[in-house]
Amino acid sequence: MERVGVERLAYDVAVAGLGGMGSAALAHCAARGVRVIGIEQFDPAHALGASSGKTRIIRQAYFEDPAYVPMLLRAYELWRQLEERSGEELMRLTGLLMAGTQNSEIVSGSVRAARLHDLPVEHLTASDMRRRYPGLRVADEEVGVFESNAGAVFPEKTIRAHLGIAQELGAHMRFRTSVLRWHSEPDGVTLELSDASVVRARSLIVTLGPWFGEVMRAAGAQLEVQRNVQVWFTPKTAAYAADRFPAFLIERESLPAPLYGFPDFGDGVKAAFHGGGAPAEPAQLDREINPQRDVEPVARALENWMPGAAATFRAGKACMYALTPDQHFVIDRDLRDERVVLCGGFSGHGFKFAPVVGEIASQLALDGGAALDIDFLSLRRFVK
Repeated sequence: MERVGVERLAYDVAVAGLGGMGSAALAHCAARGVRVIGIEQFDPAHALGASSGKTRIIRQAYFEDPAYVPMLLRAYELWRQLEERSGEELMRLTGLLMAGTQNSEIVSGSVRAARLHDLPVEHLTASDMRRRYPGLRVADEEVGVFESNAGAVFPEKTIRAHLGIAQELGAHMRFRTSVLRWHSEPDGVTLELSDASVVRARSLIVTLGPWFGEVMRAAGAQLEVQRNVQVWFTPKTAAYAADRFPAFLIERESLPAPLYGFPDFGDGVKAAFHGGGAPAEPAQLDREINPQRDVEPVARALENWMPGAAATFRAGKACMYALTPDQHFVIDRDLRDERVVLCGGFSGHGFKFAPVVGEIASQLALDGGAALDIDFLSLRRFVK
């Protein structure tokens, strides 16, 4: 029975969630000339999810799994196209210094990915790193991998660029509106929204970030949300300015998780632990920054690596990692309804892929398959 007063709108694709991945999916669908709508529970480019914090690392020598590299190579092309179309600088290649022992996951995995995909990287000894970056506190047993074709991307600017392009191309968008539920029908998917309207679409792309847990559980996999804190410091030396120092990622046994960060782009040196945070619920995330709990461990680790970098605390921000059981992404069509495309579980290392995830999601929704090999990101790996 049709509910009285309910608005029913028909689209080719609906996108639920307009953060890094959803905004890209919306833009790619709009570029295909289809009728598409994006729905976001917060404001555009908001700071409440996982796609914020001014900077994210982008790199190609992917220690997590070399299978990601073809996606990254395509992502770089799409980043450049997005910059050209938007007129914005969205990626700055400062280089990336990855350090640890020879057998550490970051060093050995990066070397493996570079070798398999013929990526240009430099192999540095402890002396090499000290010589190149005087003052850097390097242990004698540590080695480095330097990737010049790496650096930072800027998440908030990227989301706004994708949303702007989508709007120019005729996409519809609704903000401060939640998707309460959806269900499959013979000719598509029906979404019920918090403003009491109902949207119908031939396909649905779900890009809900940390709010992806219920969807993942229903699809057969668990998702853990973890609270991790990003911290900005004013350094007492100009040695860590962006024109002199690279982004960095270091793995040490003494650290609770690898330490990553960025040189000073004008907002200070940024650093954070890549994982290891407390479990959290998105709606109840503790966004208060506690100096002893959140700032001091990062400051201490940063000073032990880059003396003078953490001279003065400037700001901190709680962010969320949405972790799958194996900490690899999910990009797949729902096994129960192939018209629903699920993109989530980006596990703290996904934003650099945003443009290519958007492209892949649009292909899955409109063509039924992806141009790149994404089988290793299938939901089937979680289904017994």
